[in-house]
Amino acid sequence: MTNESKISWGFVFPKFGQRQSGRAIGVAIAGVVAFGSSFAYAANEATANVQEAQPSAATPASGNAAASGQAAATIADVVVTATLTEESLQKVPVAVTVVDGKQAEKENLNNINDISTIVPSLNFRDGASNKDQGLFIRGVGTVTTSPGAEPSVSTVVDGVVLARPGQATLNLLDVDRIEVLRGPQGTLFGKNSSAGVVSVTTAQPTADLHGYVDLSYYDKNETRLKTAVSGAIVPGTVNGLFGVILSNYDGNVTNVFNGDTVNGSSHEGFRTKLEITPSSDFKALVAVDYLHSRETNPTGVVTSSTVSYPGGVKTPYPAFGGIIAPVVPSSDNRSVNINTPTHADDDNGGASLQLDWNVLDHTVTSITAYRFWNNYQYQDQDRTSVLTAATPQQSDVGKVNFDQFSQELRIASQKGQFIEYVGGLYYLHAADSETYRRTTTQVGPVVNRGFASYGIESDNIAAFNENTVNLTSSLRAIAGWRLIGDNLSYHHTRTSTNAAAVPGIAVSSPYTSDEVFKWGYADRAGLEYDVTPWATTYATYSHGYKGPAYNVFFNMVPATQGKVLDPETSESFEIGVKTKLFDDRLVLNAAAFHTDFENFQANFPNLIGGTVVTNLVNAGTVTSQGVEVDFTAKPTQSITLSGGVAYTDARITSTDIVGRNWPIEGQVVPFTPKWKANVRADYVLPLNDKYDIDFGARVRWQSDVQYDLAQSPDTIQKAFGIVDADITLTNKDDGWKVAVIGKNLFDKSYASYLQSSAATAAPGTAGYLYRWVPRDDSRYFGINIRKEF
Repeated sequence: MTNESKISWGFVFPKFGQRQSGRAIGVAIAGVVAFGSSFAYAANEATANVQEAQPSAATPASGNAAASGQAAATIADVVVTATLTEESLQKVPVAVTVVDGKQAEKENLNNINDISTIVPSLNFRDGASNKDQGLFIRGVGTVTTSPGAEPSVSTVVDGVVLARPGQATLNLLDVDRIEVLRGPQGTLFGKNSSAGVVSVTTAQPTADLHGYVDLSYYDKNETRLKTAVSGAIVPGTVNGLFGVILSNYDGNVTNVFNGDTVNGSSHEGFRTKLEITPSSDFKALVAVDYLHSRETNPTGVVTSSTVSYPGGVKTPYPAFGGIIAPVVPSSDNRSVNINTPTHADDDNGGASLQLDWNVLDHTVTSITAYRFWNNYQYQDQDRTSVLTAATPQQSDVGKVNFDQFSQELRIASQKGQFIEYVGGLYYLHAADSETYRRTTTQVGPVVNRGFASYGIESDNIAAFNENTVNLTSSLRAIAGWRLIGDNLSYHHTRTSTNAAAVPGIAVSSPYTSDEVFKWGYADRAGLEYDVTPWATTYATYSHGYKGPAYNVFFNMVPATQGKVLDPETSESFEIGVKTKLFDDRLVLNAAAFHTDFENFQANFPNLIGGTVVTNLVNAGTVTSQGVEVDFTAKPTQSITLSGGVAYTDARITSTDIVGRNWPIEGQVVPFTPKWKANVRADYVLPLNDKYDIDFGARVRWQSDVQYDLAQSPDTIQKAFGIVDADITLTNKDDGWKVAVIGKNLFDKSYASYLQSSAATAAPGTAGYLYRWVPRDDSRYFGINIRKEF
């Protein structure tokens, strides 16, 4: 394996207000762009003067580098599959952030949630289990436990689309790279990609024998073992890969009721691939993977027994503070007092077969895939261990059985023709079956139970095509479309022991079902122009589409909540520039965008049966606009700087939601800070011909973020910054690496999600606030040892 371990030193953003920080970052971006443009112009003039002596110069400063005789310190091209064919990142007319898989492993980034912390335009909604989690790009995502809705951000693993958000919380094993495609991607990816795509590409089998063992240990008893081997099974014809992951993390929250440590996890899984190449014109790739996870996340850690309402009215709830004692509510509380052992078990896996033929100067690709996802969760919904008139005891048990089958067939022309194109057909069938049981115990004691059985079936069919017309050697036109058909049906029934609604349990509901079929479309058009050999600009228009939805959940009342939700659509305009400057030592890419969403499908808190639930609705229209910058710089052979910054202004411009305590129109959409940035620096110090020592650090910062569509004053996480660092000793000859990692060095506590129990209540109602506690909520350290062979 190549030596990709690099470490960095960073800096800490000072603590200042959002407006000042926004100005500072804006000035910094403007300064970088202006400096780069000025340097590029001057260097270009200089290059023009030495053009005869340096006819093959690729970037403005190449003549100077050659004349000085300095060793090349260049940034290699990054190859992506954002257009379903391999192409340089600098030549695709799409805003893409790429995270290297080895770098993610090195920084203890183990899932998509972790990746979202270092990608400015990507955000994550935490939850008690995979079923409750979701992704946001440029402020837009769909968070719902309903199986009758698809996400706005699509997750694709090795070309296979994952239909449910819960499937996307996979652990990263042998990942080559993660591409975050921002903005509507419906023409090529189609299924649930109206806001963007997270595309994961895993490692491929190799012909040479190749393997590794990777062992890590971190504070709070976190251990991770990854191992894999790859090589030829039948030389020249069959290559294989097999990898295994085992991990355990006790957690960072204490349950004072029984002394248990919770908010932890364990994972056991594998991935295997066989690559069969009987001829130069045909290749088959068989992949099988499986992951079992157990999460012990509580359903929130209480941070305050006082809630806020519009106008600054604060309502204390001192009785609740006494009930959860000895837990003391605070913004950095890491204790709960619950009598139900909250946990979730998750099984996620599948198999795929990819066939590639070279036929008459075309590549024909078929991807056939089956995936399953089973989720079992047991939750303490009351967050207490004492039964009182004000705090009934409430526990939930939920089961999800989901599977999907997909088939994609596409054809792609060769590169370099006047018209380059890719087109094909797509089909996905998904079936979901769920049960949910809630038990509520009131003073008496009086025990009531509700049991619901529900599910969906869906079929998605599509035809798609995207074309690149090479008008000149430097000017290209892009045009693409996708015709989409969605058939969706649901069924639901609930049996309750109570004759009238009690806290958390609605009355019985007879069996109901419904079905809908709708056509939709996505399209894209634009121009791409190579201003110079080292700078490319583009401008695109995209129409995004996400299909109809049903709000199917435990307490569903079909008469009022069984209506089909309209499809969510988007109109997006984007301009961008991609540059490679200073003799390939600086990659600087920027994009500006404006997107309008109609019939925005969103979760809105609602009081049903005395319990706050998030109700999926067509919330109205949303506008998301902003600017994004990514960069990688290599000023010397030993130093690498990388990072990015995003300014995202995503707001509800009109709403169909009425009867609220305060208006949400004009307010921000949840889970999206206006400013988010990160910088990583790596310095490699060669000790001798055999050993290198790497120093590295990353600083990430974000402005205030609202976590509640209802705009509760309590559910705003204030701006914060996190600093991580690592040091790695590498033995280049023997393939050893030993790294010491420090996370959250300045011990900053924050919430990855906030909820208020009084979000839907009348002003003055007593309630409490609770948060989800991230892994790096406090400082921790670890060591990683890796042996490659």
